[in-house]
Amino acid sequence: MLRLRCKAKNGTHLMQGLTHQSCVQELKHKVEELTGIPCEVQKIMVGYPPSSLDFRDGDATLKDYPIKSGDTLIVEEEKNKPKPQTTPTPAAPTNVPKGPSLGNTGPTLERRVVPADNSCLFTSVHYVVEGGVYEPTCAPEMRGLIAQIVASDPTAYSEAVLGKTNDEYCAWIRREDTWGGAIEVSILSKFYQCEICVVDTQTVRVDRFGEDAGYQKRVMLIYDGIHYDPLQKVAAGSDTPPQTVFSTTDDVTLAQALELADEARRKRQFTDVNRFALRCMVCQMGLVGQKEARQHAKETGHTNFGEV
Repeated sequence: MLRLRCKAKNGTHLMQGLTHQSCVQELKHKVEELTGIPCEVQKIMVGYPPSSLDFRDGDATLKDYPIKSGDTLIVEEEKNKPKPQTTPTPAAPTNVPKGPSLGNTGPTLERRVVPADNSCLFTSVHYVVEGGVYEPTCAPEMRGLIAQIVASDPTAYSEAVLGKTNDEYCAWIRREDTWGGAIEVSILSKFYQCEICVVDTQTVRVDRFGEDAGYQKRVMLIYDGIHYDPLQKVAAGSDTPPQTVFSTTDDVTLAQALELADEARRKRQFTDVNRFALRCMVCQMGLVGQKEARQHAKETGHTNFGEV
């Protein structure tokens, strides 16, 4: 027997009664029964990053697909396909004027662009944890918060962890021209008691900070190699504030974030940090990639770099 979970917007359901010999159409009917999404408009995905399964051949058996017991199938409704009509739609009376078309007003996940000013990580984290409040002057406060946390625990935040002494790091992170990264995301995840998911557009992977801490809340950022932006759900044409905080069990929205990252990857919307051109703003030396930049910083103490 296959023990599968079906995850859709209306929750997670355990799928029973299927085996590898079951046909595709049987699976799709099970999904429709559990989620209410008609077979004809189902988009079924598996794995991370999620990949769509080609279920056009309803007579094919599940053993022909990369599905194994314990997998979670992510199910969405394909908006570009018309739902099947079970009864004829009556013609509209000719003497009644048509009302305006409301279109699809459901919330969609999107990137909220913030300035590329060396503080994009701090601006982005502040935006999502505060529920979509954009505060362009929050970076110094966020940097100071991180410095205080690090200074308060020199054992946990030692030179081996930080790559520099505790005092040096605290002075470094307060500077407005330094970039945040994994260490800072980890610290902020603990402080705000929420999982922070960073979706990478180059590799289409997600790094989940605080994943094993038992947090109930999740926020998401998208990262292109050098720049962070927050992710939010927005309802088109609505005055409802954007949604930036999600449940840690909401894997459907996380899958949508990975789809956004994959779309950005296909459009080459990322920076290869191993190949991009840099210049040391102290001595003007040209460098290629973060490896050369780290080596230059180690040899000279220069840490102010600009992208060419």
